[in-house]
Amino acid sequence: MGCDPKGVKRYEAILFDFDGVIVDSEPIHYECWREILLPYGLDLDWGVYAEKGIGISDRAMLAMFAAEKDPPLDIEMLVGEYPRKKDMFRNRMLAEPSISSEVIELLESLRGIYKLAVVTSSGRNEVEPILDAAGILSKFDTAIYGGDVKRLKPAPDPYLLAAQRLQIGRALVVEDSDAGVASGTAAGHDVLQVKNQAEMVERVRQRLESK
Repeated sequence: MGCDPKGVKRYEAILFDFDGVIVDSEPIHYECWREILLPYGLDLDWGVYAEKGIGISDRAMLAMFAAEKDPPLDIEMLVGEYPRKKDMFRNRMLAEPSISSEVIELLESLRGIYKLAVVTSSGRNEVEPILDAAGILSKFDTAIYGGDVKRLKPAPDPYLLAAQRLQIGRALVVEDSDAGVASGTAAGHDVLQVKNQAEMVERVRQRLESK
């Protein structure tokens, strides 16, 4: 799997984004933020969120939407809602199984062949309980969360840190957002962009099996 014509593995590691790749969680993020921001007069539109809010830090997203109000909203006031949003998101994601059996089977099939990592801009407290509940946290050799680097995607820092921890050079990055693609590319990795989480497993297998 994933070998060049000489039988050498094309990649040493597979680095997965979380939201929109491992799990179809962006609609839940959107619902949580919309509910929290509505009392502040911000009626968040899904199309706008999907186009501008996915793949960037929550602070950058909130600053962008706060600036659109007249007068602009206090960004620190909105950032103060982040802990409540994290709790809301985690509770909703844990209310029922959120990671598909197909994704779990993919990770099981890759482990031992490649080093595996999750590289996300989301916080540890949001992501780790979901991975643990699905029984797949231990399948990853490392995990990079939003608090682990100073510069989030689209900067290369998250993927550079993952490569450093794994002590690898060649990796395949699996991303959904343009910011994530830019981050993985800037870190020097090949990037597979998946626009629909439901097709992620098939797309990854196709990439690794291609010559």
